Amino acid sequence: MTNNAPSTANEQPPVLYEKDGHVVTITYNRPERLNALNGAMREALNEAWLRFRDDEDAWVAIMTGAGRAFCAGADLRDGKGSIGTFPGTFWEKPTVNSFESGLELFKPVIAAVNGPCVGYGLTGVSFADFVLASERATFSYPEVRLGVPTIVGAIRMPRRLNWADAMELLLIGEPIDAERAREMGLVWKVVEHELLMDEARSLAARLCRSAPLATRSVKEVATRTAAMDWTNAVRFGETLRLVTNDSQDTAEGRRAKAEKRDPRWSGR
Repeated sequence: MTNNAPSTANEQPPVLYEKDGHVVTITYNRPERLNALNGAMREALNEAWLRFRDDEDAWVAIMTGAGRAFCAGADLRDGKGSIGTFPGTFWEKPTVNSFESGLELFKPVIAAVNGPCVGYGLTGVSFADFVLASERATFSYPEVRLGVPTIVGAIRMPRRLNWADAMELLLIGEPIDAERAREMGLVWKVVEHELLMDEARSLAARLCRSAPLATRSVKEVATRTAAMDWTNAVRFGETLRLVTNDSQDTAEGRRAKAEKRDPRWSGR
């Protein structure tokens, strides 16, 4: 397992990037601040997600937090820094380029929520395809109780949850526990705290048994066609199928089936 995040002798990097085979683990790493987001972490997170997206040998990502929290939201000591430094026009705000609110990424993402998941952290979790939660996890959008609107969360949560469940998170501002989050569909599974990362890695291994290009195509179709009418959705999907079917992996999948063996995917 490798960790290629930059660091100094006296300071830990705000984000850890570790790759083990085809699986990347991205860890919020400010445990002394409950992984609250500051400017340095924001930039490091976006670098990490771009690195994962652009690495053809990285097929699945797990995101989690160091210490006893997943992410305590924005660090109020560095609130402006947490916005990021991405270029953008007046109409294109910098945040639309960040992983939690606009980055196009069609590789599978697992969130392993190990503790409190607040504000920005919850918006990041809404980016994941699978959310595994420790029994110690809690989830909240407290912004409205600070007089601040939640924007990306307000866009994403009603698309992911039933309306009233989304509004419970967005308008009341109180934390919910892992079981309530599972009940409303935000969390896929609640697991024992000590087993959380084992469960996440097991799920990642299962995902890696699927052809990576086919997996990305399916996720892209599911994502893009949500805003399309039926005819355009089918046309887009069938076009992507033709592109994917021309890959080396599709040929390998057919050979493996004929030879009654497990396929050896290359991601090409």
